[in-house]
Amino acid sequence: MTDDAPAARPAVRWIVVAVVAVAVIAVAFAVGRFTAFGATAAPAHPSETSADAGFARDMQVHHTQAVLMAMEIYRKTEDDELRTLSYDIATGQAGQRGEMYGWLVEWGLPQASSQPLMTWMESSGEHSHGDTAALTQEQLISEMGMATDAELSELQTLDGRPADCLFLELMIRHHQGAIPMAQAVIELGDDERVKAVAGTIVSGQSAEIDAMRDIQSRLGCSA
Repeated sequence: MTDDAPAARPAVRWIVVAVVAVAVIAVAFAVGRFTAFGATAAPAHPSETSADAGFARDMQVHHTQAVLMAMEIYRKTEDDELRTLSYDIATGQAGQRGEMYGWLVEWGLPQASSQPLMTWMESSGEHSHGDTAALTQEQLISEMGMATDAELSELQTLDGRPADCLFLELMIRHHQGAIPMAQAVIELGDDERVKAVAGTIVSGQSAEIDAMRDIQSRLGCSA
């Protein structure tokens, strides 16, 4: 027995080495598979030129003006229904604007782009605004339904029913510019959160247009 024992020890050592080697290879394989799975499963963020990013940027610009107009009329209107509606517009769009800001931060993209407004919509068959590079900044703002500086100044100057009626006129047009933008990103975008918010904009602002037209009629505003 004593003569055989030394001869058995090398065999045992080799078995142990082989088992350890197999274990190391198995762990390495598992780590590699886990890493590959993680890389595959990680969501791809929208790119700099994506419709999702373009929408998030342009709609922030759009919402900023809506909040400004809504708060202006909220402060001075004497119409309870219009005050409630303007408050809802201001708070709702301020919240959405913050959400869009957060998307761009999460995606690692700048808040502003060197591209003209609505460039991201050009590949949309139904909602394209054509060659946006050929339009001036004022024309692009008009295409988006936004108010001019002169119209904003007039809204700030007026009071009473004239102010209410001008606000309704401007905000209806503003909403009518936002809806095609939301429909375009539903068509062209890839991020499901963006599409969900865009769907909310389409339905919510369509309903607000109807409500504002009813107020226009009640106040006797000229459409």
